[in-house]
Amino acid sequence: MAPIPAPDVVVCDGGTGFERARRRAWPRTRVQRCVFHAFCQVRRYTTSRPRLQAGRELYALSIELMHLETLRQADWWAERYLQRRSFWADFLEDVSIVDGRRVFTHERLRKARSSLSRLVSAGTLFTYLDPALTAEGPLPRTNNPIEGGVNAQLRDMLRNHRGMSSMRRVKAVFWWCYLHAESPKPVREALGAMPTDDDIDLLYRTYSAGPKRDVDVQ
Repeated sequence: MAPIPAPDVVVCDGGTGFERARRRAWPRTRVQRCVFHAFCQVRRYTTSRPRLQAGRELYALSIELMHLETLRQADWWAERYLQRRSFWADFLEDVSIVDGRRVFTHERLRKARSSLSRLVSAGTLFTYLDPALTAEGPLPRTNNPIEGGVNAQLRDMLRNHRGMSSMRRVKAVFWWCYLHAESPKPVREALGAMPTDDDIDLLYRTYSAGPKRDVDVQ
């Protein structure tokens, strides 16, 4: 990211690795949390047919996130969210005994609530509505275009070539990106820029949990 000029706003899906990199490389860049991913995170815990009223209200509020067009609507959404969070606070403190241990009875609802509360506290849900940033035109609220236009094709490519080692999968992604660039480089130049096995091992050691030269990714 460092060689790329810092943008005014970046739309992201909440990955912690990217956020650490953003704070280091683009500390002044504003963040817009993809509202579709925020909705999906809630749905993951409530399902699309919540049984409990607290879950139904939380799910309905998460759906609204994708349809807010003005700051006034966003402020009204945040006010209602905080009201319902307060209303259900005692209910979500209920405890049950499971295998001799005290656990929260509605743990999944608590996780759904926390996923939204973190975003409300961080102030990253409605960056796309900030007048200081929208003077030259509307801003995106999701990263779905890149998901469908690029990421989905990369996933399909890797799915169609199952069985490759992690090392070969990384190189396959590099080649796909080179070949689908707006102005692809000649093969000789692309080969010169292609990372070596040692380069990829270094990246793994630096950013994850060590080299995975012979480990297959499921």
